Amino acid sequence: MSRKMKNKVVENLTIERIATEGKCVGHHEGKVVFVQGVAPGDVVDVRITRGKSSFMEGEAIKFHEFSKDRIDPFCSHFGTCGGCKWQHINYDLQKTYKRQQVVDQFTRIGKVEIPEVQPIIGSANTQYYRNKLDFTFSNNRWLTREEIDSGAEFERNALGFHIPKMFDKIVDIEHCYLQGNISNDVRNELRKFALSNALSFYDIRNQVGLLRNLIIRTTSTGESMVIVQFGGDNEAEIDLVMNFLHEKFPQITALLYIINLKKNETFNDLEVVTFAGKDYIEEEMEGLKFRIGPKSFYQTNSDQAYELYKVTREFAGLKGDEVVYDLYTGTGTIANFVAKQAKQVIGIEYVEAAIVDAKLNSKVNGLENTLFYAGDMKDMLNDEFIAAHDKPDVIITDPPRAGMHDDVVNMLLKLEAPKIVYVSCNPATQARDVALLSEKYSVDKIQPVDMFPQTYHVENVVLLTLKS
Repeated sequence: MSRKMKNKVVENLTIERIATEGKCVGHHEGKVVFVQGVAPGDVVDVRITRGKSSFMEGEAIKFHEFSKDRIDPFCSHFGTCGGCKWQHINYDLQKTYKRQQVVDQFTRIGKVEIPEVQPIIGSANTQYYRNKLDFTFSNNRWLTREEIDSGAEFERNALGFHIPKMFDKIVDIEHCYLQGNISNDVRNELRKFALSNALSFYDIRNQVGLLRNLIIRTTSTGESMVIVQFGGDNEAEIDLVMNFLHEKFPQITALLYIINLKKNETFNDLEVVTFAGKDYIEEEMEGLKFRIGPKSFYQTNSDQAYELYKVTREFAGLKGDEVVYDLYTGTGTIANFVAKQAKQVIGIEYVEAAIVDAKLNSKVNGLENTLFYAGDMKDMLNDEFIAAHDKPDVIITDPPRAGMHDDVVNMLLKLEAPKIVYVSCNPATQARDVALLSEKYSVDKIQPVDMFPQTYHVENVVLLTLKS
């Protein structure tokens, strides 16, 4: 951007609406101006931080008028940690804009004829709704401007979340409103214990330090899993930490740890050691039990996952004699959820460990009409696979944010299943794929589901039916 534009202050900018990724929009001299941390109806002065020929980005530095839809954020970390972008906007408006996001994506990207998008299914709980959080230990705590300007010395060890766009800065979290149960107590007590025992917090730049990562998973049934990642292999100190957690929180269902000496925090290829309790926790849905291991994927809002799966099952309209393909099945949650209403469900997933979980969950629930296969979707879903199995009456697909590979879309067009139920966490790539499928399919229903209150993310389910 030009030097003239950078740091330019746009005065009395009226914020008009919410746009993509939670940013809000105003207009100045014919250009769109994107601003974070404001609400539609705010009138603000904005310092420009980035500019292009057709748009600018900036930060609000002064408020002249506040929106009627603005509310007081409930978290002291709001605006710093980046986990919740919309705490300052009332929940009804959040839902309105999430639904509008779906409408906009299908109108502007999909450009296909669609029915009226149904009102979004909101979350009964707008706080403490997550069942999984990852916290990072760091010896480089984020300091506020006030702390820096004071010139005083501050504790630099922290346990919390990464500052957005700063891999080596961690905001120390005192209370997080995203996860309930024992989450806040475990995090705060472990940090206090580590500081009092002079245990080293991880230095991400030099990649040294004992305490690296803390993962807490909970279920609606009251079970909990705590995983500690250690960045060093010191048996005495590891035992010290794990014994403390076991004694302080005997209610932890699965207490696990990992020694991770790699350059990143991923642990799919590492051994997970069970220190106390089980090596899994169980979630329950309509009497079905789902085992969740330390490496398992499970929707992070359990209550809304149930709503999402009910919509998926309703759109599938199963009568009991259908063959269902569940693409990107993960740990087979949807596949197992619909299995009792189908003749057979066949799930495909890239991650082999997830397929192991999917098969286990079928066995635990006494389901004998499921088959699961591991492999890359674009390679697995081919003519040979179809020839070896019955053709699908219904296809359920729940791909990652990037959407489906072109080869998968082309195979769906070739298969011509009467129904496709497309579940997505990214309406933009979903709309793109639906546009490709519109060669043979029409859009019959669209149902957004809010999985993540206080954020701009939205889950969406679309029913496609084969054109006659």
